[in-house]
Amino acid sequence: MESLIVGGVGIALLIWTISIYNGFVALRASRDASWSDIDVQLTRRYNLIPNLVEVVKAYARHEQDTLEQVIRARQQGMDASTVTDQGAAENMLSTSLQRLFVLAESYPDLKANGNFMDLQHQLSETEDLIQNARRYYNAVVRDYNTKVDSFPDLLIARLLHFAVADYFEMDDIIQRSAPQVSLS
Repeated sequence: MESLIVGGVGIALLIWTISIYNGFVALRASRDASWSDIDVQLTRRYNLIPNLVEVVKAYARHEQDTLEQVIRARQQGMDASTVTDQGAAENMLSTSLQRLFVLAESYPDLKANGNFMDLQHQLSETEDLIQNARRYYNAVVRDYNTKVDSFPDLLIARLLHFAVADYFEMDDIIQRSAPQVSLS
């Protein structure tokens, strides 16, 4: 009789462990999928930027420094390998893009250019999509991290090496204001 009780407790413990493990795996998969959504939008953003720079170049040949900063920031974002590095790169890119749009204000013909306006609109839409994807990713990371740090799940998390994930953070100033230009 005692061995049946011990066996039953062992089976219950095994089922409990498997359940917690599967929860971690599901949240990790959601985290990875949501990061993939962010990556798609960042790639779209990176693909729009060279076209935007080329349009501006045609009008602002002597503003090479600002254009080069945008291209460097884009490359840094494409090369980022961690969530933290990606956040820092996106901060730098957003700042560079803001400078580019301020520069565009100095060129009335550029502001009226259809290609520039279309690229600016696409970039603005992409910024919104990135913000939405980032919010979802951070919500999934919050749920995952809560599970990693909650008792009794943390026992399994530590045993099976599930670690807290990084949030995708951007500076508050940039987060609150996507690059915008008044075309009035």
